[in-house]
Amino acid sequence: MKKKTVPFTFAPADFIPFRDRRAIRRVRNIKKKDIARHPNPGFKITVMPDAEITPRWMNDMFTRIKTAMDAGRRYVMIMPNPWPGYAQLAAMLNEAKVCCRTLHTFNMDEYASDDGLIAPESWRFGFMHAFKKYFWSNLHPKLRPSEKQVHGPTDKNIKVYGRMLADLGGADICYSGPGWTGHLAFIDPGAPEFAAASLEEWKQLGPRVCTLHPLTIAQNSLHGSFGMSGDLAAVPPKAATIGPAEVVAAKHRIQTHAITIDGSFASWQRFVSRLVMHGPVTPLVPESILQTLRTDAWVSESIAEDIKPRWNKGY
Repeated sequence: MKKKTVPFTFAPADFIPFRDRRAIRRVRNIKKKDIARHPNPGFKITVMPDAEITPRWMNDMFTRIKTAMDAGRRYVMIMPNPWPGYAQLAAMLNEAKVCCRTLHTFNMDEYASDDGLIAPESWRFGFMHAFKKYFWSNLHPKLRPSEKQVHGPTDKNIKVYGRMLADLGGADICYSGPGWTGHLAFIDPGAPEFAAASLEEWKQLGPRVCTLHPLTIAQNSLHGSFGMSGDLAAVPPKAATIGPAEVVAAKHRIQTHAITIDGSFASWQRFVSRLVMHGPVTPLVPESILQTLRTDAWVSESIAEDIKPRWNKGY
């Protein structure tokens, strides 16, 4: 005699920002073969081998900078989390002898303390520290843009950071990628500093210091700079960030989905990437607004893989 199957259902944990179970089931079940399909032709999803993501990203940055510099045009870029790979971009520009005098870069975010003080450039775990160390300092002195053209959020400029971008005509390109919460830059869902009455109002919000979601802190505790050991106390609780307004105002956007845990199959991004690209457009999943904008979404084959039980694995 067969035992009766008893249904077992549950709601997502209270701390999870996006809780629509029907939408969650739908995007969870999107297969690799279907992940590049999207109703907005301006939101172009491309799946590529994992090994191609970083070279393509570096080549895109190099080509955009070189094209603008060769034409004598000013070029304005919103740059994501600086990391050692930026040294490769600097090397490419040096080898091609690209004079970057009319380049303006804006770091999209920076850590901040519990008191809301933005990390200074001297803090070795900070984004401006890393950007100057790996990119700007590695450019040949004769090719570098003025240090005044390398921007990051600070205590002095955070209230005018959006205006600084707007005064230059807005960003020509904005690079981003979703965090565990679906955050865009450090715009986390549920951050009280980004509270808005509607999606349209939220899209008009500019730079500010905001509270990080616990999942964002957990995500960053796995970063190499913090020892990849789950040290939650090592990650600052707040951050300065651009707002949705600066992303919307950019002339183009490139979104990457390629984060795995130290090159393994395990990834906290596999599900949230589906939610970002195919779920509802909502401040509860901040990066989802790119679905409505002219965007190239680059997805690694690892992130595109089907979500299914893998019983031969633990963590």
